[in-house]
Amino acid sequence: MEYVLAAALGFAGGMLGGLLGVGGGILFVPALALFRDQSQLHAEATSLLAILPTAAAGTWRQSRYGNVRWRPAGVLGLSSIAGAEGGILVATNLPEDVLRRLFAVLMLCVAAQLAWRARRA
Repeated sequence: MEYVLAAALGFAGGMLGGLLGVGGGILFVPALALFRDQSQLHAEATSLLAILPTAAAGTWRQSRYGNVRWRPAGVLGLSSIAGAEGGILVATNLPEDVLRRLFAVLMLCVAAQLAWRARRA
């Protein structure tokens, strides 16, 4: 049953990533924290690893359409490595409840941005 849930979660995350361009972490992190009883830190780390195949598949497919701008993507990718290292240092030094609350604030901001864009359209 655990593998069925993981496959369904992966499919849903892949669909969100491909359809809307959002990371599956919006779905993966809360689900992993709830269903697997993982710590927030472990759920985030697992989500980051699970995003790699989605990002690779999406990049490969979009590059076939000529939609990938490689130079800006390289700059973003290299910059994100430094940001990820900084985020890891902060996340590992924060208490679990603070990290969970910060993730909740991020989700509220994402929801507000989506609502704002839908209202403007």
